[in-house]
Amino acid sequence: MAAQEGTMRSIRLEKEGSADNLYTVTEPIPSAQRGEVVVRVKASSLNFRDLAMLKEEYPGGMKPDLIPLSDGAGEIVEVGEGVRRFQVGDRVAGNFTKEWFSGRRPTYTEPYGSHSDGWLTEYKVMNPELLVEVPDHLTFEQAATLPCAGVTAWNALHGPSPLMAGDTILTLGSGGVSVYALQLAKQLGINVISTTSSNEKARKLKELGADEVINYNETPNWGEKAKELTGSVGVNRVVEVVGPATIQQSLKAVAPGDELSLIGVLSRTGDKIDYFDLFGSASTRTIGVGSRQDFENMNQVINDKNMVPVVDSVFPMEQAAEAYRYLDSQKFFGKIAISHD
Repeated sequence: MAAQEGTMRSIRLEKEGSADNLYTVTEPIPSAQRGEVVVRVKASSLNFRDLAMLKEEYPGGMKPDLIPLSDGAGEIVEVGEGVRRFQVGDRVAGNFTKEWFSGRRPTYTEPYGSHSDGWLTEYKVMNPELLVEVPDHLTFEQAATLPCAGVTAWNALHGPSPLMAGDTILTLGSGGVSVYALQLAKQLGINVISTTSSNEKARKLKELGADEVINYNETPNWGEKAKELTGSVGVNRVVEVVGPATIQQSLKAVAPGDELSLIGVLSRTGDKIDYFDLFGSASTRTIGVGSRQDFENMNQVINDKNMVPVVDSVFPMEQAAEAYRYLDSQKFFGKIAISHD
Protein backbone atom coordinates (compact mmCIF):
# COMPACT_ATOMS: atom_id res chain seq x y z
CA MET A 1 0.00 0.00 0.00
CA ALA A 2 1.18 3.53 -0.71
CA ALA A 3 2.67 5.57 2.08
CA GLN A 4 0.31 7.63 4.22
CA GLU A 5 0.49 11.35 3.59
CA GLY A 6 0.04 14.30 5.90
CA THR A 7 0.73 14.89 9.56
CA MET A 8 -0.13 13.21 12.83
CA ARG A 9 -0.36 14.06 16.51
CA SER A 10 2.14 12.68 18.99
CA ILE A 11 2.31 13.39 22.70
CA ARG A 12 5.78 13.62 24.17
CA LEU A 13 7.04 13.89 27.74
CA GLU A 14 9.54 16.71 28.04
CA LYS A 15 11.00 15.40 31.30
CA GLU A 16 10.07 13.46 34.40
CA GLY A 17 8.29 15.11 37.29
CA SER A 18 4.71 15.94 36.31
CA ALA A 19 1.92 15.19 33.87
CA ASP A 20 2.12 18.89 33.04
CA ASN A 21 5.33 18.04 31.17
CA LEU A 22 3.35 16.25 28.46
CA TYR A 23 3.04 18.23 25.24
CA THR A 24 1.45 17.65 21.84
CA VAL A 25 3.46 17.91 18.63
CA THR A 26 2.53 17.67 14.96
CA GLU A 27 4.84 15.36 13.03
CA PRO A 28 4.95 13.84 9.53
CA ILE A 29 3.22 10.49 9.21
CA PRO A 30 6.01 7.91 8.88
CA SER A 31 6.25 5.49 5.97
CA ALA A 32 7.26 1.84 5.97
CA GLN A 33 10.65 0.80 4.66
CA ARG A 34 11.49 -2.73 3.62
CA GLY A 35 10.59 -5.16 6.40
CA GLU A 36 8.42 -2.63 8.27
CA VAL A 37 4.74 -1.84 8.72
CA VAL A 38 2.91 1.33 9.73
CA VAL A 39 0.27 0.99 12.44
CA ARG A 40 -2.55 3.51 12.76
CA VAL A 41 -2.61 3.55 16.55
CA LYS A 42 -6.22 3.54 17.71
CA ALA A 43 -5.68 3.33 21.47
CA SER A 44 -3.04 3.09 24.16
CA SER A 45 -3.15 2.24 27.85
CA LEU A 46 -1.40 3.20 31.06
CA ASN A 47 0.60 1.03 33.44
CA PHE A 48 2.18 1.73 36.81
CA ARG A 49 5.59 2.01 35.14
CA ASP A 50 4.33 5.06 33.25
CA LEU A 51 3.40 6.74 36.52
CA ALA A 52 6.70 5.68 38.09
CA MET A 53 8.58 7.39 35.25
CA LEU A 54 6.53 10.52 35.74
CA LYS A 55 7.48 10.51 39.43
CA GLU A 56 11.18 9.83 38.72
CA GLU A 57 10.90 6.44 40.45
CA TYR A 58 11.44 4.14 37.45
CA PRO A 59 14.70 2.13 37.47
CA GLY A 60 16.90 3.38 34.66
CA GLY A 61 14.84 6.54 34.26
CA MET A 62 13.75 7.71 30.83
CA LYS A 63 15.08 9.74 27.95
CA PRO A 64 13.62 13.26 27.66
CA ASP A 65 11.12 14.19 24.96
CA LEU A 66 10.10 10.61 24.20
CA ILE A 67 6.62 9.48 23.24
CA PRO A 68 5.47 7.63 26.39
CA LEU A 69 3.47 4.43 27.01
CA SER A 70 4.51 0.85 26.37
CA ASP A 71 1.07 -0.42 25.35
CA GLY A 72 -0.97 0.31 22.26
CA ALA A 73 -3.16 -1.27 19.61
CA GLY A 74 -4.24 -0.32 16.13
CA GLU A 75 -4.65 -1.26 12.50
CA ILE A 76 -1.93 -1.86 9.93
CA VAL A 77 -2.28 0.75 7.17
CA GLU A 78 0.95 0.19 5.22
CA VAL A 79 3.12 -2.86 4.62
CA GLY A 80 6.71 -2.55 3.47
CA GLU A 81 8.39 -4.72 0.88
CA GLY A 82 9.14 -8.24 2.05
CA VAL A 83 6.61 -8.35 4.91
CA ARG A 84 4.65 -11.60 5.02
CA ARG A 85 3.51 -11.76 8.65
CA PHE A 86 0.70 -9.17 8.32
CA GLN A 87 -1.35 -7.36 5.72
CA VAL A 88 -3.18 -4.04 5.55
CA GLY A 89 -6.26 -4.07 7.80
CA ASP A 90 -4.90 -6.48 10.41
CA ARG A 91 -5.59 -5.49 14.03
CA VAL A 92 -2.46 -5.66 16.14
CA ALA A 93 -0.76 -4.73 19.40
CA GLY A 94 2.92 -4.47 20.18
CA ASN A 95 4.68 -6.94 22.44
CA PHE A 96 5.96 -5.18 25.56
CA THR A 97 9.46 -6.62 25.42
CA LYS A 98 11.19 -6.16 22.08
CA GLU A 99 12.71 -9.25 20.52
CA TRP A 100 11.46 -11.64 23.21
CA PHE A 101 9.81 -14.17 20.95
CA SER A 102 9.81 -17.27 23.16
CA GLY A 103 11.88 -19.06 25.77
CA ARG A 104 14.25 -17.07 27.97
CA ARG A 105 14.04 -13.31 28.15
CA PRO A 106 16.73 -11.32 26.28
CA THR A 107 19.39 -9.80 28.51
CA TYR A 108 18.41 -6.25 27.56
CA THR A 109 16.06 -4.43 25.25
CA GLU A 110 15.08 -0.77 25.05
CA PRO A 111 11.54 -0.58 26.48
CA TYR A 112 8.90 1.45 24.69
CA GLY A 113 8.12 4.73 26.36
CA SER A 114 11.26 4.97 28.46
CA HIS A 115 14.24 4.54 26.13
CA SER A 116 12.50 4.43 22.75
CA ASP A 117 9.32 6.10 21.52
CA GLY A 118 6.14 4.53 22.84
CA TRP A 119 2.53 4.34 21.68
CA LEU A 120 0.98 7.73 22.57
CA THR A 121 0.92 8.72 18.90
CA GLU A 122 -1.41 8.35 15.92
CA TYR A 123 0.94 6.35 13.64
CA LYS A 124 3.88 4.11 14.49
CA VAL A 125 6.43 2.29 12.33
CA MET A 126 7.05 -1.23 13.60
CA ASN A 127 9.01 -4.36 12.85
CA PRO A 128 6.15 -6.81 12.20
CA GLU A 129 7.93 -9.47 14.24
CA LEU A 130 7.26 -7.33 17.34
CA LEU A 131 3.50 -7.28 16.75
CA VAL A 132 0.73 -9.70 17.70
CA GLU A 133 -2.72 -9.98 16.15
CA VAL A 134 -5.44 -9.20 18.71
CA PRO A 135 -8.80 -10.96 19.19
CA ASP A 136 -11.52 -9.69 16.85
CA HIS A 137 -14.15 -9.26 19.57
CA LEU A 138 -12.11 -6.68 21.49
CA THR A 139 -12.30 -2.94 20.95
CA PHE A 140 -8.99 -1.21 20.34
CA GLU A 141 -9.19 0.28 23.84
CA GLN A 142 -9.55 -3.21 25.32
CA ALA A 143 -6.81 -4.61 23.09
CA ALA A 144 -4.44 -1.82 24.13
CA THR A 145 -4.47 -3.16 27.70
CA LEU A 146 -3.15 -6.59 26.70
CA PRO A 147 0.64 -6.15 26.24
CA CYS A 148 1.81 -5.40 29.78
CA ALA A 149 -0.90 -6.22 32.33
CA GLY A 150 -2.44 -9.09 30.40
CA VAL A 151 0.77 -10.85 29.42
CA THR A 152 2.24 -10.32 32.91
CA ALA A 153 -0.77 -11.99 34.49
CA TRP A 154 -0.60 -14.83 31.97
CA ASN A 155 3.08 -15.39 32.71
CA ALA A 156 2.37 -15.38 36.45
CA LEU A 157 -0.16 -18.19 35.98
CA HIS A 158 2.10 -20.19 33.68
CA GLY A 159 5.87 -19.86 33.48
CA PRO A 160 8.03 -22.89 34.30
CA SER A 161 5.31 -24.40 36.55
CA PRO A 162 1.87 -23.79 35.02
CA LEU A 163 -1.08 -23.84 37.37
CA MET A 164 -3.74 -26.48 36.86
CA ALA A 165 -7.52 -26.45 37.10
CA GLY A 166 -8.46 -26.72 40.78
CA ASP A 167 -5.37 -24.86 42.02
CA THR A 168 -5.83 -21.64 44.00
CA ILE A 169 -4.24 -18.24 43.52
CA LEU A 170 -4.27 -15.07 45.61
CA THR A 171 -4.51 -11.73 43.83
CA LEU A 172 -3.85 -8.39 45.52
CA GLY A 173 -6.05 -5.38 44.85
CA SER A 174 -7.97 -4.45 41.72
CA GLY A 175 -5.39 -2.96 39.36
CA GLY A 176 -4.71 -4.15 35.85
CA VAL A 177 -2.50 -7.18 36.50
CA SER A 178 -4.60 -8.43 39.43
CA VAL A 179 -7.88 -8.17 37.53
CA TYR A 180 -6.36 -9.85 34.47
CA ALA A 181 -5.01 -12.64 36.69
CA LEU A 182 -8.49 -13.16 38.13
CA GLN A 183 -10.15 -13.22 34.72
CA LEU A 184 -7.59 -15.51 33.09
CA ALA A 185 -7.50 -17.85 36.07
CA LYS A 186 -11.27 -18.37 35.94
CA GLN A 187 -11.04 -19.24 32.22
CA LEU A 188 -8.59 -21.99 33.19
CA GLY A 189 -10.61 -23.44 36.08
CA ILE A 190 -8.37 -21.98 38.79
CA ASN A 191 -9.81 -20.87 42.14
CA VAL A 192 -9.21 -17.24 43.06
CA ILE A 193 -8.99 -15.47 46.40
CA SER A 194 -8.72 -11.69 46.00
CA THR A 195 -7.96 -8.87 48.40
CA THR A 196 -9.32 -5.36 48.10
CA SER A 197 -9.83 -2.16 50.06
CA SER A 198 -13.58 -1.65 49.80
CA ASN A 199 -16.87 -3.50 49.71
CA GLU A 200 -17.71 -1.92 46.35
CA LYS A 201 -14.55 -3.29 44.75
CA ALA A 202 -15.21 -6.61 46.49
CA ARG A 203 -18.58 -6.77 44.75
CA LYS A 204 -16.95 -6.17 41.36
CA LEU A 205 -14.33 -8.85 42.01
CA LYS A 206 -17.06 -11.35 42.91
CA GLU A 207 -18.92 -10.46 39.71
CA LEU A 208 -15.77 -11.30 37.75
CA GLY A 209 -15.67 -14.71 39.40
CA ALA A 210 -13.53 -14.38 42.53
CA ASP A 211 -14.34 -17.32 44.81
CA GLU A 212 -13.45 -15.41 47.97
CA VAL A 213 -12.69 -11.73 48.61
CA ILE A 214 -10.92 -10.35 51.68
CA ASN A 215 -11.20 -6.69 52.63
CA TYR A 216 -7.68 -5.98 53.89
CA ASN A 217 -8.83 -2.87 55.75
CA GLU A 218 -11.16 -5.04 57.82
CA THR A 219 -8.77 -8.02 57.99
CA PRO A 220 -5.17 -6.81 58.42
CA ASN A 221 -3.90 -10.41 58.68
CA TRP A 222 -5.30 -11.24 55.26
CA GLY A 223 -2.49 -13.67 54.47
CA GLU A 224 -3.50 -15.92 57.34
CA LYS A 225 -7.15 -15.54 56.33
CA ALA A 226 -6.36 -16.59 52.76
CA LYS A 227 -4.56 -19.67 54.05
CA GLU A 228 -7.52 -20.47 56.29
CA LEU A 229 -9.83 -20.30 53.26
CA THR A 230 -7.81 -23.11 51.64
CA GLY A 231 -8.31 -25.40 54.62
CA SER A 232 -5.04 -24.11 56.12
CA VAL A 233 -3.08 -25.60 53.21
CA GLY A 234 -2.15 -22.30 51.57
CA VAL A 235 -2.58 -20.93 48.07
CA ASN A 236 -0.58 -22.33 45.17
CA ARG A 237 0.48 -18.93 43.89
CA VAL A 238 0.40 -15.31 45.00
CA VAL A 239 0.30 -12.70 42.24
CA GLU A 240 2.35 -10.22 44.27
CA VAL A 241 2.04 -6.78 42.70
CA VAL A 242 2.66 -4.53 45.71
CA GLY A 243 6.03 -5.33 47.29
CA PRO A 244 7.39 -4.53 50.75
CA ALA A 245 4.02 -3.50 52.22
CA THR A 246 2.41 -6.88 51.46
CA ILE A 247 5.19 -9.45 51.15
CA GLN A 248 4.95 -10.57 54.79
CA GLN A 249 1.26 -11.43 54.45
CA SER A 250 1.84 -13.02 51.04
CA LEU A 251 4.39 -15.36 52.61
CA LYS A 252 1.82 -16.37 55.22
CA ALA A 253 -0.75 -17.15 52.52
CA VAL A 254 1.28 -19.37 50.20
CA ALA A 255 1.59 -23.13 50.56
CA PRO A 256 5.03 -24.66 51.22
CA GLY A 257 6.78 -25.39 47.95
CA ASP A 258 4.52 -23.20 45.85
CA GLU A 259 5.24 -19.79 44.36
CA LEU A 260 5.18 -16.04 44.87
CA SER A 261 5.13 -14.33 41.48
CA LEU A 262 6.87 -11.02 42.13
CA ILE A 263 5.59 -8.43 39.68
CA GLY A 264 5.49 -4.87 40.89
CA VAL A 265 6.70 -2.47 43.52
CA LEU A 266 3.65 -0.33 44.24
CA SER A 267 5.09 0.30 47.71
CA ARG A 268 8.68 0.88 48.74
CA THR A 269 8.31 0.45 52.50
CA GLY A 270 6.68 -2.13 54.70
CA ASP A 271 7.10 -4.57 57.55
CA LYS A 272 10.30 -6.53 57.84
CA ILE A 273 10.04 -10.11 56.66
CA ASP A 274 9.90 -12.68 59.43
CA TYR A 275 12.96 -14.81 58.69
CA PHE A 276 11.20 -17.98 59.84
CA ASP A 277 8.44 -17.48 57.25
CA LEU A 278 11.08 -18.12 54.58
CA PHE A 279 11.68 -21.70 55.72
CA GLY A 280 9.06 -24.06 54.30
CA SER A 281 7.62 -21.22 52.29
CA ALA A 282 7.35 -20.78 48.56
CA SER A 283 9.88 -20.11 45.87
CA THR A 284 9.86 -16.65 44.34
CA ARG A 285 9.91 -15.80 40.65
CA THR A 286 10.28 -12.33 39.21
CA ILE A 287 7.91 -11.70 36.30
CA GLY A 288 9.23 -9.47 33.51
CA VAL A 289 6.01 -9.34 31.46
CA GLY A 290 6.36 -12.08 28.79
CA SER A 291 7.31 -13.21 25.31
CA ARG A 292 5.47 -12.93 22.02
CA GLN A 293 4.60 -16.61 22.38
CA ASP A 294 3.06 -15.88 25.80
CA PHE A 295 1.05 -13.07 24.22
CA GLU A 296 -0.22 -15.30 21.43
CA ASN A 297 -1.08 -18.13 23.84
CA MET A 298 -3.01 -15.71 26.05
CA ASN A 299 -4.88 -14.28 23.07
CA GLN A 300 -5.95 -17.78 22.07
CA VAL A 301 -7.64 -18.28 25.45
CA ILE A 302 -9.18 -14.79 25.37
CA ASN A 303 -10.52 -15.51 21.88
CA ASP A 304 -11.78 -19.02 22.67
CA LYS A 305 -13.49 -17.93 25.90
CA ASN A 306 -14.72 -14.59 24.51
CA MET A 307 -13.11 -12.90 27.52
CA VAL A 308 -13.38 -9.11 27.71
CA PRO A 309 -10.71 -7.13 29.63
CA VAL A 310 -11.96 -4.69 32.25
CA VAL A 311 -11.44 -1.08 31.16
CA ASP A 312 -12.42 1.37 33.90
CA SER A 313 -12.15 4.57 31.87
CA VAL A 314 -11.25 5.79 28.40
CA PHE A 315 -9.74 9.26 27.99
CA PRO A 316 -9.40 11.12 24.68
CA MET A 317 -5.84 11.64 23.52
CA GLU A 318 -5.92 15.36 24.33
CA GLN A 319 -6.67 14.46 27.97
CA ALA A 320 -3.66 12.18 28.42
CA ALA A 321 -2.47 14.19 31.43
CA GLU A 322 -5.84 13.60 33.12
CA ALA A 323 -5.46 9.87 32.48
CA TYR A 324 -2.12 9.93 34.32
CA ARG A 325 -3.71 11.80 37.23
CA TYR A 326 -6.56 9.31 37.40
CA LEU A 327 -4.04 6.47 37.52
CA ASP A 328 -2.31 8.23 40.40
CA SER A 329 -5.62 8.54 42.28
CA GLN A 330 -5.89 4.73 42.56
CA LYS A 331 -9.67 5.03 42.26
CA PHE A 332 -9.85 2.89 39.13
CA PHE A 333 -10.79 -0.79 38.75
CA GLY A 334 -8.93 -2.70 36.04
CA LYS A 335 -7.30 -0.62 33.30
CA ILE A 336 -7.21 2.94 31.99
CA ALA A 337 -7.12 3.47 28.22
CA ILE A 338 -6.62 6.42 25.88
CA SER A 339 -8.56 6.68 22.60
CA HIS A 340 -6.62 8.09 19.63
CA ASP A 341 -9.66 8.65 17.38
